[in-house]
Amino acid sequence: MQSWRTTILGIIGGLMLLLPQLQAAIDNDPTTNLNYEQVIAAFALLGAGIAARDNKVSSEKAGAK
Repeated sequence: MQSWRTTILGIIGGLMLLLPQLQAAIDNDPTTNLNYEQVIAAFALLGAGIAARDNKVSSEKAGAK
C-alpha cells in the first residue's frame, strides 16, 4: 500500500457516511429510513480513497509509469 494516507482518509470518510446508515437499517425502528444516496456516496468515497494516489508517491513508485 504505497498511498496509505489517501487510502486511510478515504476509508474513514466512507465509514463516517456508511455507519449511520447501517445503524438506521438495523435499529428495528420503522420510522427511520435508509438514505440510499448516503450509501452510494459512502461507497464512492471508499473507492476514490482506495484508488487515489498520495502526492508524496511518485508515478514510478506507484507503478503508473
